Amino acid sequence: MYASKVIMEVAPNIHLLGAFIVAFTVVYRKKALYPIYIFVFLIGLFNGFNAWWLPYLYIWTVLWAAVMLLPKKLPKMWQPIIYMSISAAHGFLYGTLYAPAQAVMFGLNFEGTIAWIIAGLPWDMIHGVSNFFCGILIVPIISVLRVAEKNQIS
Repeated sequence: MYASKVIMEVAPNIHLLGAFIVAFTVVYRKKALYPIYIFVFLIGLFNGFNAWWLPYLYIWTVLWAAVMLLPKKLPKMWQPIIYMSISAAHGFLYGTLYAPAQAVMFGLNFEGTIAWIIAGLPWDMIHGVSNFFCGILIVPIISVLRVAEKNQIS
């Protein structure tokens, strides 16, 4: 996850994190929190544990929780579109999810928080659309993870 984020930093708000988090959650359920928080720790370690980092402690967990709420056995034909849509929704809502931490850390009132969200909407649009299209990889990643699980040496 961390390597994919670093490699794709040339394109702001375009990354595979949503695809990885959805796939890990579908396959590993609660254990998917391990790679999520290892990623969050690595981001802080290499980029600095600054104010911008604090929302990372919850923002990726929101995507994990949304996937956890899905039925474990979705019809196969609906899986790609549902997983892609959840990943996209997280991207579209990223700034809104980030806003409460911004408001608390920087003393924004309600109007300031709304202004902050509106200012970030173009970036959230890019994030949501890119998450949708990167989400094409979710079902293949799930398949690879399941094969790896099955072939794991005990």
